[in-house]
Parts: sequence; C-alpha cells; structure tokens
Amino acid sequence: MLTQHLKEMKSDRIVTRTDYREVPPRVDYNLTALAHSPSEALVPLCSWGTENMVEVTRVLAERVTWSSSAN
Repeated sequence: MLTQHLKEMKSDRIVTRTDYREVPPRVDYNLTALAHSPSEALVPLCSWGTENMVEVTRVLAERVTWSSSAN
C-alpha cells in the first residue's frame, strides 16, 4: 500500500525519488516545491490550534462523554 501511494505521489509531482542502485536497495523520497507550497497556508491553522489547545481538549473530552452516554 505504501509503495502504491509513493508511486502516485511521484506521478503527481508531490515527491521525488532517488534510487541509489545499491545492494541492499536504498531509495530516498523528498517533498517537491509543490508539496511544500501549502505549508504557508497551514501556519495560521497550526497557530489557532496551539492558541486554543485547552478549549479543543475540553471539547474532545466532552465528545467522549456524549458518545459514552449515547451507547
């Protein structure tokens, strides 16, 4: 499954693959510039998560309680 996903990401230009043609086989995968480009857009989301960690943790704990009482 992992191999299939890596092949798809390579064909989509998300990763590059370097085959060192060694024994035992060794390959490296690296993210392309295309794969790195969304990271700037995710910074505000990561900041929001960090700033609201206490509240998010509380809500998730409540959800567990709701799920338990529904069963």
